[in-house]
Amino acid sequence: LTLTATAPLTTHLLLCTCTHSPPAPPQTMTILPSLSLSLLSIIGAGAVASYPGASSRPQLSITIRDGNFTDFESMDPTITWENNALLSNDVALQYGIDLSARTTNLAALPRRIWGRASRIFAGQYALSTRFELDVQAMDRIDFEIDGEDEENDLKMRVIGSTLTGFKRLKTARVSHMEFTKGFDNDGNRVTVNPRYNVDYQHADVVVTYDADDTLIKVTASKDDQMVTISQKLNDENMISPTIGRDGSLSLAWDRKLGEDNSIRTTLNPNRSIDLEWHDAAWTANVNFPMDENDLRGATVHIKRDIKF
Repeated sequence: LTLTATAPLTTHLLLCTCTHSPPAPPQTMTILPSLSLSLLSIIGAGAVASYPGASSRPQLSITIRDGNFTDFESMDPTITWENNALLSNDVALQYGIDLSARTTNLAALPRRIWGRASRIFAGQYALSTRFELDVQAMDRIDFEIDGEDEENDLKMRVIGSTLTGFKRLKTARVSHMEFTKGFDNDGNRVTVNPRYNVDYQHADVVVTYDADDTLIKVTASKDDQMVTISQKLNDENMISPTIGRDGSLSLAWDRKLGEDNSIRTTLNPNRSIDLEWHDAAWTANVNFPMDENDLRGATVHIKRDIKF
C-alpha cells in the first residue's frame, strides 16, 4: 500500500509481544494512591487462577505526529499490559494498565487502569462489569455494565461514572443506557435497539433487518433519521449507501482481497474519504479530510500485532 499526501501525516504503530508468563508487577505502582493499590492487590490476589492457556501480552504503542521522525520528542510511546484470570467463584476477570514510556516523572508513568469481571448464571444469563480509572485524573471512575439473556435474545448496556472513594459510590450516575432485542422472521433476523443518552437527553432507536445478502439499518430519533442498505454483490464485494433525512449521502465499499485481507473505503462527499485495510496482523487506517475538491490534512494509523 502506497500513500501520498502533501499534508502532515500522523502514523500510529502498535507492536504486541506475548510472553509465556506474566511479568512482575511494575515497581512504579507504589506511587499510586490507595485506590489504585487496592485494585491492583485484588487483581494479584492468590485466589486468582489463570485461564488454561491464558497469556499476558505487553504492548508497545508509538505515535508519530506531523510526520516528524527526527527525535524522540515527536513520539508518544505507551506500554500496555493486560491479562485474564479466573476467580474461584467462576468469575472471569480481565485487567490491564497503560504506562507512559517517555516520561521521566515516575508519578506520570501510569495513565489508565481498568478491570472487567464477568459471570454466567444458570447457563443462560451473562453479566459483566467494567471499571476504568484515569490515573492522572483520579477524581472519577467510569463503569460499564453489560447483561445478556441468550434464550430470549435480549441484551442491555449501562454506562456511567462515579466519584472515587467508597463513601462516594452513592454519587454514581448513568450517562447512557440501551437494550437490544432480536427476533427471527421467516429465517431472517430483526433487531430493535432503543438507546438513551442521559447527558444530552437524546433518545433514538436502531432497527436492523438481515436477509442473507441484504442488510437494512434504520437509525431514527425525533430530529433525525438515517437509512443504510448494505448489499452483497458477490463473495468479494459489498456496497453500503447511507442516506440521511437532510439529504446527506455516504457510500462504503467493502472488498475482500484474499484470506484475512480486506479493505473498506468510505466516501463522505465534501467531508472525508476513509480507508481501513486489514491484512492478517496489519491494520491501517487512512483519513483524508476534504475541503471542497481538495484533500489535505491526511492522517495515517498503522498497527501490527506480533505474536510468538
